[in-house]
Amino acid sequence: MVKLTIDGIQVEAEKGTSILHAAESVGIEVPTLCYIKDLLPDGSCRMCMVEIESRGRIKMETACTAQVAEGLVVTTNSEKVRNARRNILDMLLSNHKTDCFSCPSNGDCKLQELCFEYGIERTTYSGEQTELPIDDSNKFFTYNPNLCILCHRCVNTCHKIVGRGAIDTMERGFDSAIGTPFHIDWADTNCESCGNCVQACPTGALTMKRRKNYRKYQIDKKVLTTCPHCATGCQYYLLVKDNKIVDVEAADGPSNKGLLCVKGRSGSFDFVHSGDRIKYPLIKNKETEEFERATWDEALDLVATKFLDIKKNYGTDALAGFACSRSTNEDIYMMQKLVRCGFGNNNVDNCARVWHSPSVAGLAMTLGSGAMTNTIADTTGESDLIMLVGSNPEEAHPVIGMQIRQAVQRGCKLIVVDPRDIDLAKKADVHIKLKPGTNVAFANGIMHVIIEEGLQDLDFINSRTEGYEELKEIVKDYTPERVAEICNIDPDDLRKAAIMYAKADKAPIMYCLGVTEHSTGTEGVMSMSNMAMLVGKLGREGCGVNPIRGQNNVQGACDMGA
Repeated sequence: MVKLTIDGIQVEAEKGTSILHAAESVGIEVPTLCYIKDLLPDGSCRMCMVEIESRGRIKMETACTAQVAEGLVVTTNSEKVRNARRNILDMLLSNHKTDCFSCPSNGDCKLQELCFEYGIERTTYSGEQTELPIDDSNKFFTYNPNLCILCHRCVNTCHKIVGRGAIDTMERGFDSAIGTPFHIDWADTNCESCGNCVQACPTGALTMKRRKNYRKYQIDKKVLTTCPHCATGCQYYLLVKDNKIVDVEAADGPSNKGLLCVKGRSGSFDFVHSGDRIKYPLIKNKETEEFERATWDEALDLVATKFLDIKKNYGTDALAGFACSRSTNEDIYMMQKLVRCGFGNNNVDNCARVWHSPSVAGLAMTLGSGAMTNTIADTTGESDLIMLVGSNPEEAHPVIGMQIRQAVQRGCKLIVVDPRDIDLAKKADVHIKLKPGTNVAFANGIMHVIIEEGLQDLDFINSRTEGYEELKEIVKDYTPERVAEICNIDPDDLRKAAIMYAKADKAPIMYCLGVTEHSTGTEGVMSMSNMAMLVGKLGREGCGVNPIRGQNNVQGACDMGA
């Protein structure tokens, strides 16, 4: 540990810690514009300048890039420091449109906030200002380069966090600007419209188009909830104005880490206030054949009476209930309770059965539980290799796709097993384009190679599994050449994938409907489990067998008995 003094406070920090982090650890806030947590510091905005005294010498450095050292004396808010920050803000305003009243980010602009704090009302540097066209081509957000301060937060977010790389810093010097390749419209790039760059922007350069309908100070409350789309389970805040949801803001949830996709940010709540939504009970008038408004008591009495009549006339099995996998556990539990206790049968189901019943059956049979063995953060953050089978997370589970791209950026190997040329296949070390419906043969071929190469984990097999000899007998005939004929793949790719997977220390299998929605879906899931058990990749970080589900509470719907 390194000891230093920050604003008169004795601080201990690990070697390699930035002064910015060390200051934050004792509650000292240092202003920043370009800094993004968990990324290497950019140091471009210079707002985090501090005074550092070491061995009798005093110098000014950026707190985000300077690291702690024994005996340093750091001052974060001296007049010299404040003057330096004022000068930085003054220069930023010299090439920045200050039409704050008409800016969608008015009241939610970090630059505006810092200018107010440091007393900068206008620039003292008169001269030329850039005048660039506004890009309004994206359906969900607008880019105004005349409000950009070149902090690179949007670029770093897109490249290093989202992993898309749709934008970059173009030109040099005074002509520098954030832009798209070859200056094409934003809508024509490989941008996913996730809006994470917009959330990262500290000014009004990038703004969601729905921000035209409200300002930050008009928000009455924020409500933490879970995105209703896929099973990633992203957390976000609903922003409520006048008892109406007007926007969302990503939360730092365990699975999304402050990220959202285009569906979560721009397509997850407008239906709440749709004019087509039924807001109260309706009962059809038999004479007019029109639905008419009714009270809740009238509607519930009618439904209960009809249910009882059907049960009396046609028997208990004439009734059934279907739960929604986007509902809460409590609602789903009450639904299955209604069916079992009220209807008197077990005719209850939910949409998870259509998609992932093979996961529940296959994983329950092989591992004892029909669920992911590891968390999303664990599979993408701790792994050395990811085997992605029958899944296109960049489209079906975009935030997981972003985290897989992050993993690849840090050096994680990627094996894609999919007949389609999904976008992640471009980043894969091996892409096995197997024939649809041949997942079991593929898995048997992988296991054949692992056993043939002596890469199986016999200690794990002997202590934690059963049926190894039977499995060995089954897969002995699935040579790479035979599997290549069945799956229509290159046998060398199969060998390479098997050896890579077996030798990796931490390697999860992640799969989706490409495995389950087959007549052999259950066997396909069981084969994935056998692959993991064969090399001891269960019960450890960054490993396991992990179905990526379709809706935000598929697991809860199954666990609640629907």
